[in-house]
Amino acid sequence: MKRTRLLRGTVDVLVLKTLAGRELHGYAIAASIAERTEGALGIEDGALYQSLHRMEERGLVESAWGHADTGKRAKFYRLTAAGREQMAAETAGWIRYAEAVFKVLRPA
Repeated sequence: MKRTRLLRGTVDVLVLKTLAGRELHGYAIAASIAERTEGALGIEDGALYQSLHRMEERGLVESAWGHADTGKRAKFYRLTAAGREQMAAETAGWIRYAEAVFKVLRPA
């Protein structure tokens, strides 16, 4: 399947939503997004880690070192309370945006 180019500003909300209720390392975040979108959306490593670091600086996610299923050392990320609030606000905004676009795209 051909990957769809991500719109500006979508990486953060996708990462926040993916971390809802669980902590994951970077590779697992990217894999989860690709799986949930049936391969239509893929996040490149550089964009993913820039997003995670930016959100960590803003207090939306926090991280801790642990070990992945493979036994390799990995940094795991989880939402903070501020991150949950940001996720809810951004999700609502994206849903409003998508619904507005669909109103134009649907046949009259």
